[in-house]
Amino acid sequence: MEYGLGGKVAGVSGAASIKGIGFAIAKALLAEGCKVFISDISAERLEEAKQELARFGEVLAIPCDVSDEASVQGMFKAAEEHFGGVDIFVSNAGIYPQKALCEMSAGEWDTVMNVNLRSVFLCGREAQKYMSKRGGGVLINAASYAAILGSAGSGAYAASKSAVYSLTKTLAAELAPYHIRVCGFIPGVIATGMTQGVIDERGDALQSQIALRRLGEPQDVGNAVAFLCSDAASYLTGMFLEITGGKFCVQNPDYAWKMLNRD
Repeated sequence: MEYGLGGKVAGVSGAASIKGIGFAIAKALLAEGCKVFISDISAERLEEAKQELARFGEVLAIPCDVSDEASVQGMFKAAEEHFGGVDIFVSNAGIYPQKALCEMSAGEWDTVMNVNLRSVFLCGREAQKYMSKRGGGVLINAASYAAILGSAGSGAYAASKSAVYSLTKTLAAELAPYHIRVCGFIPGVIATGMTQGVIDERGDALQSQIALRRLGEPQDVGNAVAFLCSDAASYLTGMFLEITGGKFCVQNPDYAWKMLNRD
């Protein structure tokens, strides 16, 4: 695809997992000609991801705790010093603990909110400073289907992503005068390391909820996010793109499949 992103500087958080969504987004942006900086809390895994991504374009690895204000500030400063600015930032970092709400400690709750929500606030606030210098930019935030429909057994995750949903829409309005678009994406059941346990346990049931009757791949998300970052999406802001294969698009998404196979 050619979305006219050549020469843009893009950052992606939570990009250290080679089988993850952040890595796939970085790869897609590199394929579109972006210069990309990736971040993650694990410097070792981040370096491995950088070596793999370097086959596709110019990439910089910046270890960062995106829930820590000073660390986030340092990340954007390093990116500007290396690339000369920032045009795009994708807040992808997140954790997905499986625990009933009333069994969680306050510390566990805080950790989820810090990694999944505070990070989006911090990265968005810092990114806009650098984007404003260049006359605009694009912020993309990762939400979840759990932001639309709560999730028993992962309620803290769902609450954090619901907050990201609201925060994204507010940022879109507040940053519009600076020519900064703010959108989000909602991945469906994507086959990554973070979701592997759930897929192993309930894979068939999960696919029955998806109209396309297959799990998503990280690159499905990467390609869609690259579109959102481009001028082809220049009139999109304050919205979320569902990359779900039609998950729960109707109450009975497996109906047509059953009818097809009834003979």
